[in-house]
Amino acid sequence: MPDYSNRRFGFDRVLMAVAATFLTVSASAAFAQSPSPRDSTSELAIDAAVPRPEPANVAPPTASDFKVDSTASVPDASKDADKSVAAQPTDTPVKPADTAAAPAVAPAAAEPAKEQAKEISKPATTVASTDQPVADKMREMLGAKSSKYFDRKGERAAVEKFYTARDFAPLWTQGGTPTAAARSVMARLKDAAADGLAAADYPTPDFTTAATPDSLAEAELKLTASMLDYARQAQSGRMHWSQISGDIAFPEHPTDPAEVLAHVSTAKDASAALEGYNPPHKAYRELKKKLAELRGETGLPVQPVAEGPALKFVKPKKKQVATVMEDARVPMLRARLNVENPDDNKYDAAVAEAVRKFQASNELKPSGVLDDATVRAMNAPKRDRQIDTLIVNMERWRWLPRQLGAPAVGNAYVMLNIPDFTLKVMHNDTQAWTTRVVVGKVGSHATPLMVETMKYITVNPTWNVPPSIIYNEYLPALQQDPTVLSRMGLKLTRNNDGSIHIAQPPGEANALGRIRFNFPNRFLVYQHDTPDKNLFSRDVRAFSHGCMRVQNPDQYAATLLNITMPGERYTPEKIRSMYGSSEIDLKFPTPIPVNITYQTAWVDDAGKLQLRNDIYGRDAQMLSILRNAKGKDLETVVAKSQPSYARPRADIPQGVAFNDNGPGASSGPSFFERLFGGPTPPPPVQGQRPRRTVTR
Repeated sequence: MPDYSNRRFGFDRVLMAVAATFLTVSASAAFAQSPSPRDSTSELAIDAAVPRPEPANVAPPTASDFKVDSTASVPDASKDADKSVAAQPTDTPVKPADTAAAPAVAPAAAEPAKEQAKEISKPATTVASTDQPVADKMREMLGAKSSKYFDRKGERAAVEKFYTARDFAPLWTQGGTPTAAARSVMARLKDAAADGLAAADYPTPDFTTAATPDSLAEAELKLTASMLDYARQAQSGRMHWSQISGDIAFPEHPTDPAEVLAHVSTAKDASAALEGYNPPHKAYRELKKKLAELRGETGLPVQPVAEGPALKFVKPKKKQVATVMEDARVPMLRARLNVENPDDNKYDAAVAEAVRKFQASNELKPSGVLDDATVRAMNAPKRDRQIDTLIVNMERWRWLPRQLGAPAVGNAYVMLNIPDFTLKVMHNDTQAWTTRVVVGKVGSHATPLMVETMKYITVNPTWNVPPSIIYNEYLPALQQDPTVLSRMGLKLTRNNDGSIHIAQPPGEANALGRIRFNFPNRFLVYQHDTPDKNLFSRDVRAFSHGCMRVQNPDQYAATLLNITMPGERYTPEKIRSMYGSSEIDLKFPTPIPVNITYQTAWVDDAGKLQLRNDIYGRDAQMLSILRNAKGKDLETVVAKSQPSYARPRADIPQGVAFNDNGPGASSGPSFFERLFGGPTPPPPVQGQRPRRTVTR
């Protein structure tokens, strides 16, 4: 009988091999979840990288299933297999027999599990699939190049936080197309001239040429930067007031870039939201309307003159004939420049002369040649002296607080306009009272511009002579006449530090008159009565040392006191009954803001534009800076000299009588404390030098 034992052992081995092969193929098929072989090695690679759903008869994975030992190493064979698969051309067909290689890549299955665990812990993205490439580029640019678009630290941080919160999804485009908000914002930026701003300061990107994620992301950031620039300058001004003079001080009210981004991005009308950063005051809005009128802007679209070949007229020489060019743009030129024969397309002598006059009035070379520079000037907003005056006045309105008055007392405030030499008390949005004033002389005695609060009125004030007048005027006078102070009724005392103090006691002849209106400020100025009433009859009233003299102080005092203390029923007669030789302080329960402004242009109640002379040259200074602003940061604070309360020692000539017990009799308060009492004024801006300010 034949021996089949060895054959059976061999057959068993065959059966085991077949079973193993079957199990291997089945496992591979279950892992791949594919009823048919893959068409390419690239699909095989995808199957190896992305976990597939488990079969219905297999329990779903739990979080514990995805815990992978980070220290475990993948066998080299799997790495080699991955390399061999990746190395194959993507268009190489996959043969069924190639599935035998599946066990070689099976150990790498831990990696897909690890990646899936990461996806589970990551929050769902809000970025549309069509915008994801742009979002990825935004993430990269904000991480590495944000300073290229946002050079202000606060803006940079706000922009990065804003876009991070939206997973870097673009705000201004969807699927590469500008959104309604983008179109609205760009329209506002292009019309910035209507707000007295410069559209060139807020460039808008051309989304039609942005076809790649890089260009779309760059356009996104550029528009965001321009929007923030507009909001900031619309609210606070194109230049900081310190660029003009050291005698200007307004409260800062900068924009919050995070608030701007949130406000504009969620507004129903993005253009209106952005425009809202301009001053809300009625006076500003009236100037804006008048600006449009002066420019001839009717609200209808104006067709711009197209750029093209230069047009010129060549005059005839002797027997030669003049060279006359023809162009389809000439009829529009004739209409714009009021040249006869509006339908004629010949660039003749009349058109050339009109172009020459336009060039001369717009700071261009008066050549009479229509070149691209002239065309751009024609298409730009109209400019002339009145328009320039309106623009700088609109700029100064940006420096003022958004809330001019005190809400607790009917939004009451004082508005003193230096070029108009008038003072108005506003209450409940109407003019409660007005009077004439005398302001500071041109030059070093100019009345400063500021916003402060009037806290009290002093009846029968003492005139504490400012240090500037003491050292610049009275000490030199004492050298000539040691008795001059006593003859003027002034008292001279010396402090422990060697400085001197000069004061005039209350009385009818006091330089401040009978009433002083106190709003403590760094410039040491105030409003007051005066014994010299004759100056109020003059049209130009710039004669003081910086303080403001009020024509009818008793009426002024009664008006203010009735606003802040209506139950007391003050009248001018009641105020005059307090006149005497002792100081009386009438403190306001609610301080009233005092706005000292410089308005050379405004629109009156009849709708007429009022213009005043630029007595201090403020308009000219601002225009010069704005026209030569290339490469300059006009919003940077410029350090200027500020008042000094130091009291230098003084050498008093022989024969001058002191009104105390001699040197060292009194330490004496500072001039600010003598003038306003209470705490010392706020310190000057860091880096600013002391400055003595004359007051009276």
